[in-house]
Amino acid sequence: MASIKVKYRPSTVCGKEGCIYFQVIHGRIVRQIKVCGRIFDCEWNAWLSTVEVAGTVDIGRRKYLAAVKDSIDWGLKRLKSIVAFLDRQNRTYTADEVVEKFCSHEAEQTLFHFMQGVIGQLKQLNRVRTSEAYASALSSFMRFRGGQDILLCEIDGDTMMLYEAWMKGNGICPNTVSFYMRILRAVYNRAVEKELIEQRHPFRHVYTGIDKTVKRAVPLKVIRRIKELDLVLRPHIDYARDMFLFSFYTRGMSFIDMAYLRKSDLKNGLLTYRRKKTAQQLVIKWERCMEEIVAKYRATYDTEYLLPIITNPSGDVRRQYRNAIFRVNSALKEVARVAGLAVPLTMYCARHSWASAAKSKNIPIAVISEGMGHDSEETTRIYLASLDTNVVDRANRLILKDL
Repeated sequence: MASIKVKYRPSTVCGKEGCIYFQVIHGRIVRQIKVCGRIFDCEWNAWLSTVEVAGTVDIGRRKYLAAVKDSIDWGLKRLKSIVAFLDRQNRTYTADEVVEKFCSHEAEQTLFHFMQGVIGQLKQLNRVRTSEAYASALSSFMRFRGGQDILLCEIDGDTMMLYEAWMKGNGICPNTVSFYMRILRAVYNRAVEKELIEQRHPFRHVYTGIDKTVKRAVPLKVIRRIKELDLVLRPHIDYARDMFLFSFYTRGMSFIDMAYLRKSDLKNGLLTYRRKKTAQQLVIKWERCMEEIVAKYRATYDTEYLLPIITNPSGDVRRQYRNAIFRVNSALKEVARVAGLAVPLTMYCARHSWASAAKSKNIPIAVISEGMGHDSEETTRIYLASLDTNVVDRANRLILKDL
């Protein structure tokens, strides 16, 4: 095992700052790695091999010395991580190899750099949505760390429990907490597979399950009320209302599928598209209510797309979709207020509402499943299980009347 020490070399010129360096000794070969920053002799504690910060009166100098000390601590952790990694490989290595890895392989040792590399790979594989999820998880963890990176080998159970507590303290819902934890666990396991770190199971004591969420669905009479709203003087929420209704009309089509619909997808009175989520092909009979919405906006844009969501095909279409869903969901909150609804309205609510309406009409599960593009009827049963419980409540009320 290589030996790592921190050394200080005074300047040959009296009264000038000296330099700090790491000394790597392995197989009787000695190599040195210079540390950024220079200090005076009086600022070095030879007994502890560290920088003296507390004894400095000048605030600016104290901050500088603290930064140098942090750089030394970080470098030591990295060097020890490299040595541990090389030792685990059970092969012969040299002091020069330790130095080379230290100088050029930081991306493989720290979480932020390593995860950014994973995100880049996902983009290259055209897994855009997954890369965005990973980027969101990384952004959250970076905020928790205050922008300070962490070595992969430093990730432990205490770190993840503190992160979980931080997210809960900031009002993050349990499923989002679990979602970010599962992403970080996948990244950590990838580092383990590459033998960059040893498996220490840091996610053992944090929540990585999936809570049953409350499904938001509104009855047909509310859909009718939303449709009949006079929003002619409020075009931004009028547009959001129309996108909501189009989703409902098309059996709860998701917004991302709506965004990528092309005019060529509509032929002979049939709208054919492939779900982004499952790649399943769906065919919908084109109805007058759908045509009214498309016709309403036809004069305002001239693109290959059926709806005015992606309006600049030569630009970043993914960003246009994301910006549009954010604007529409924000505007739907205002639609809900104008309509006097007690529940928040989102695009996803249209999908749940169609499923709920189909269920209330006693439409068979198999038909609802096919209409929504679910992979199986079991998925649809799970989907419907937590929808509107009014029917059950009414049945219970009838039973209780006889008591």
